[in-house]
Amino acid sequence: MARQEALLGKIRGALRRLENGDYGYCKISGEPIGLPRLLARPTTEYCAEVKARLEQNERHYAHQRIG
Repeated sequence: MARQEALLGKIRGALRRLENGDYGYCKISGEPIGLPRLLARPTTEYCAEVKARLEQNERHYAHQRIG
């Protein structure tokens, strides 16, 4: 149930971005996300480069907390 609620929130966010004209643009860099990524993840908020950097930072900080 929690996963469904989270997905519903992401869908609502994507619809808001579509209404505002922000859909398809990275929230951080402002660059176009790219059609292949949007087709794979229609609710994504970040381009592939920014998402990779965010995930790298998450892994780095998670490792620091553990170690």
